[in-house]
Amino acid sequence: MSIAEGLKRGGLGNVLVYFRPRVATMLLLGFSSGLPFFLTGNTLGYWLRDEGTSLTAIGFLSWVGIAYSLKPLWAPIIDRVDAPIFGRLGRRRGWMLVAQFLVCLGLIAMSVIGPQGGLALLGACALLVAFASSTQDIVVDAWRIEIADNADELGLLSSAYQLGYRVAILITDALILIAASHFGWNISYGVMAALMLVGILATWKAMEPRRVEAVNADNRAVLPLWTPRGFFDAVVGPFSAFFLTHGWMALLMLLMISLYRLPDFIMGPMANPFYHDLGLSKDVVGGVRASVGLIFSLLGVAAGGLCCVRFGYLKTLIAGAVAQALAIASFAILAFYGADLQTFSAIMAADNFSTGFAGVALVTYMSSLTSLGYTATQYALLSSTYAYLGKILKGPSGAVVEYLSLHGHSLMSAYGMFFIGAGAIGVPALILCILLSRLQKAAPHPARSAA
Repeated sequence: MSIAEGLKRGGLGNVLVYFRPRVATMLLLGFSSGLPFFLTGNTLGYWLRDEGTSLTAIGFLSWVGIAYSLKPLWAPIIDRVDAPIFGRLGRRRGWMLVAQFLVCLGLIAMSVIGPQGGLALLGACALLVAFASSTQDIVVDAWRIEIADNADELGLLSSAYQLGYRVAILITDALILIAASHFGWNISYGVMAALMLVGILATWKAMEPRRVEAVNADNRAVLPLWTPRGFFDAVVGPFSAFFLTHGWMALLMLLMISLYRLPDFIMGPMANPFYHDLGLSKDVVGGVRASVGLIFSLLGVAAGGLCCVRFGYLKTLIAGAVAQALAIASFAILAFYGADLQTFSAIMAADNFSTGFAGVALVTYMSSLTSLGYTATQYALLSSTYAYLGKILKGPSGAVVEYLSLHGHSLMSAYGMFFIGAGAIGVPALILCILLSRLQKAAPHPARSAA
């Protein structure tokens, strides 16, 4: 029975497909992709705040995440050139292993150095992790799209990817806080480095995509990368193909994608320092994230995947835009009225559900827009577009909160105003989703029609 048939049968078939080799592999690779993300961002911010680092420094140090937005610069090389040392395993698997080993080494260095070794050196190690992690994302995303046999399986693999990703986020955003409370941050980061073995083993067992081999063989034979035409095709070809396929609507799509997760990016660096300043212990924050957060993350991922299938990508994106904007703005309730356990748990539930829901919708939508032969580069373009603006604008987030707290507002009031503003930033993306939905009703998108 094929994966698509398992999906259509429903019931037990929907569960059993997750045990198919490529879907199980996708779960583990999603875990490997998600593991480094917060360790160079929000969780690192908690560690720094524990050491007395200023909000301004924490905000600007989050700029190491801009590496995730520069992926299109080296994605053409990954699309056309085999990885060093591990190239014999295949282009996708080889680059995965290189990236995963670098992430592991970078996390070990961060665990050894810590804030005590200086913010500049710690930031350099975090930058290495972010660079290697973004490279891993390029290849894992390409593998996910290329290994899928059809649109149904692509949706399932995207859901499996998000599920694995969310489990990693649970560990690096929740369980690590409990570990740090009892064993210290340095040991906790060392354990995270060891967990990268999950991704390394998954890559070793993974199959190399076959559908794209003929395309790559033609590219190697006719247009070598080192020739002017080959270089032009590798670097410019993916972008020109994207705009030729989607026409003028490509600009609208890219604008919507760039704004869609902006609220989450803007508030991200301030979330953990906010919990610290609110007086919540790491055990409480980690416990709520590991229980309520996990349950509602999984519910959000499942609901997002179901809505994509039942109602289409754009309607799901509209619902996700509304949900994430309201969830982020609701953090102001904690700032203005305090953090009793029930209120904190409810807001964490809403935030985790909306993040999982919107994440599946956006990943599946972006995956549907890529072309075979340019998968890595085109998806890198889309995923960097979704992150680029947010990665830049989140840098001054700490400075904004501190500015408000020094000009007529208490620290908690400053946090509250900041969260409301971060939620409101999601309105333009919502408007663009609605506009795209109306335009595509009038002229169906090629990728969507094919799906």
